[in-house]
Order: sequence, then structure tokens, then C-alpha cells
Amino acid sequence: MNSLQLIAALMPVLSVFLLLVVLRLPATKAMPFSLLICAVASFGLWRMSPTYMLAATLEGICLAFSILWILLGALLLLNTLRETGALDVIRQGFVRLSPDPRVQLLLIAWLFGSFLEGAAGFGTPAAICAPLLVAVGFPPLAAVVLALVADSSAVSFGAIGTPVVVGLQQGLQATDEQVLQIALQAIGIDILVASVLPLLMCVMLTCFFSARASLKAALVMAPFALICGLAFTLPAYLVAWLLGPEFPSLIGAMVGLLLATMLIRKGWLQPKVLWQISDQPQTSVPSAQTRVSLIRAWLPYLIATSLLVLSRINALPFKAYLQALDLNWTGILGTELSVSFQPLYLPGGLMMLATFLSLRFLRADQGMLQRAWTASLLSLKGAVISLGTAVPMVRLFIHSGQNQAGLQSMPLELANLAATHLADHWLIIAPFLGALGSFIAGSATFSNLMFASMQQATAGLAGLNHNLVLALQMLGANAGNMICVVNVVAAASVVKLAGQEGRVISFTLFPMLYYCLAAAFVATWLV
Repeated sequence: MNSLQLIAALMPVLSVFLLLVVLRLPATKAMPFSLLICAVASFGLWRMSPTYMLAATLEGICLAFSILWILLGALLLLNTLRETGALDVIRQGFVRLSPDPRVQLLLIAWLFGSFLEGAAGFGTPAAICAPLLVAVGFPPLAAVVLALVADSSAVSFGAIGTPVVVGLQQGLQATDEQVLQIALQAIGIDILVASVLPLLMCVMLTCFFSARASLKAALVMAPFALICGLAFTLPAYLVAWLLGPEFPSLIGAMVGLLLATMLIRKGWLQPKVLWQISDQPQTSVPSAQTRVSLIRAWLPYLIATSLLVLSRINALPFKAYLQALDLNWTGILGTELSVSFQPLYLPGGLMMLATFLSLRFLRADQGMLQRAWTASLLSLKGAVISLGTAVPMVRLFIHSGQNQAGLQSMPLELANLAATHLADHWLIIAPFLGALGSFIAGSATFSNLMFASMQQATAGLAGLNHNLVLALQMLGANAGNMICVVNVVAAASVVKLAGQEGRVISFTLFPMLYYCLAAAFVATWLV
């Protein structure tokens, strides 16, 4: 790989960072420009064939539609709740449990978000939790940033263990026992690293998103925040050890929610002084027209999460039934690329189903449902452009191994270059490589698939423990989830924050750096 080809390989990363974060262009402009730059570099310097480039682009457009389908389901559920007044009731439920935004943040984003990650993954937690945070009074920018930061540790075992059982296992061609040992190593490090994230989230909330910045307001939350962190990571470790990689995030978050709720009701470890984001007092009662009870208001989310969990358990028949409707395109333009779309199995379809099943309980009429559909579709306008160009760029990057220059794919060439020159410092580099995979590919699963075998080979060359390095790959992929373009665009679109994706990444970049560096430090200490 010569210097020009190195620049070409770096273009997808550099162009996104420059256009989104530095120049602060909206994603609707930054991502089409990034796609164009990547396409020119792929053709002119990487020597990909036009046919294969077009096939990869079409594959990306189809995958972008799958993501938009998930967002549409989340938005329809949210807007239906808003139209029926159920969202006001949910908001008041959180306010009655604790009127303190710091406590609400940990309940909604950290624990409920981790539960959603364990059940569905693929951007669902931020798409649901960000608007819930807005509903209880958070500024939209704060809601998106903090929901993305929270959606990190649980990604190790998200979507019923997919990053492990698909990403890691297929990337290594390893046995169940091998990947379980790697996963246990990762969650073991996470107990020390990720358990601090709830406190970090409180610091970001009180210092960056409040009317009066105050570090002290965050530090008084330390006991409760650390308990919330450990209430997730410790049960997750035990579940991984006892049951395997499918349910640690799901069960760990459930245990954490139960424990946190008990502490709040007892008044234990709660701040003595109420803190507010703004100087404006919170509104206290839902409108008089709201006739939905708290249980009925939560019912759509309970139905949705139940459907998500039941549909992901292989021992039950629901998964096969839902996957029976499979729209697939194999051999795109004569290449080996293929893509499938399973509308009923994807979280979006299940959230739509939960919405329809809940209409009677929410006392929704046809006009409410029609307004909810209209608002949901209108909210996706910016995301259609952003995701419709971001995902094809990612697929070009990943499939660039099909070229006439005798090169591997761009991410693998970059990884090999790093391994060649930085093997002596690999415990620091390994998590950042995992983060790069998630940043570009939009998924920890794809990051593990891309880089697991290379991480293992580099560990052998550097004389490092293979499981430790692969655990860092997993944790880095978690961290990259905070800044991944696809997740940022998705979360921003559901709270009408399209155009501010660069600002979001500028906030989530520092927690990502903490996660990677802290994991590397713990790994170095273990060696």
C-alpha cells in the first residue's frame, strides 16, 4: 500500500470527522460528500471495478432501509404515545419516582437502555431512550449524547449476544468455549471500566447541559451512580459465566432496574438537594384530557420488549415465524453480495406490531394513529439522505478488498499497517481498532467480524495473551458505538435534531476515549 492508497483508505474516516465534527456540516450534506470522496478514492486509487462499487452501494441502500424501518417503528410507537397522552403519563411516572434528572438519566438511559440493547441492539436503545429523556425535560442534544454514551457497555452482549455469537465467533471461527472465555475477560475488565460510566454521564449532564454548570452536583451522585454501574456489570458477569453470552445484558439490566428502583423508593443513596437542568420548574401534571393509567401508558413498551425477547430465543417458534417473510436480493449485479430484509423480525416491525396491539388500551382513534404516522414519516426526511449515503459508504469501505490493485480491504490494510508498526504498544491500540470498526461499520458485530482474526494474529506476533487482546477488541467496539455515524444520525432524527450530528460526536468523543484508554490501562495492569 503506497502513500496515496493510504490516504484513500483513511478518507472514509477523515472525511466524516472533518465534515461532521470539524466543519459541523449537517449529516444530510456531510454524508453525501463523504460517499462521493470514498467512491472516487475506491475507483481511482484502490482500483475497484465500477460494477462491484455499484453493487456495494446498492447493498448499502438496502441496509439503510432496514435501519430506517427500525427508526420508523420507534417513532410510530413514540408518536402514538404522544398523541394519546400516554407519554405525559410516563413522564409523570418518572417524576413521581424521582423528580431529579440525574436519577432519571440513570434509570432511562443506563438501565432501561441496557435492557433494550440486550433485547434488540442495532440502534434501538438510543432511538427509544433519547425521546424518553426529552419527554422528562432533557434538552434534545443532552438526550441524544447521553443515550449514546449509555449504549456502550451492554453492546458486548447486545441483541441476545449477537456481537459474540456472530461477530466474534464467526470472525475467529472459534468454539463456544473459546468465545465465552474472551467474553468473560471483557466483562471482567468492564466491571472496573464501565461501572464508572453512570457517574461520567452525571458529570456530563451537570457540567455541559445545565443552566448552571456544577461538578459538585454530579459528585454527590457518586454512591448511587456507582451502584447503578455495578448493578449492571456484576450480574452481567455472573449471567455470562452461568448461562453464556446471550442474556448478560438483558438480565443484568433487569437486576439493575429492580435494585435502583428499590433504592429510590427507600430513599437510600439519593441526593438530599433536588437539582434541575434549567431554572424553569418542571410541569407536574398531565393534561386533563389524559385518561390513560401508568400501566396502560407503559404497555406498548412492555409489549415491544416482550416481542423482542421472545423473537430472539432460538428455542421458541416465534423467530422462525417472523423470519419466514424474507425479502432477499442475492448476487447483486452478478457479484457475491446479497442482502435480506425481514420486516416482521426487525425491531421496527415488532415495535409497529406493539403499537397496533396497544391501540385499544391507549384508547387511540383513527385520527390519532394517522397523525402519528404522518409525524413519524416526516421525522425521517433527513435520516433518509444521511443513512442512504452513510451506509453505502461503509459498504464500499468494507468491500474494497475486491480490487485490481492486489490489496486487502481498506480497514484490513489499515489494521495490518498498525499491527506492523505498533505491535509493541498493542494493548493500547487494540481497543481503538475495535472502536474504528464500530465507527465505520455502525455495529460492534461487524467490527468483531472484521478485526477479530487480525487482533488474534497481532497478539501472537507481540507475545500477548490472545483472550486479553480480543477482549479489548470487544470493549473498543462498545466504545465506538458512542460515535458511530449510523447511531448518531438515527438518535438525532428521532428528537428532531437532524443537522447537529457533528455536535453530538464532539460530546461523545471524550467518553469513547475514556472507555478505550481505561480498558487498555486495566489490561496493561493485568499483564
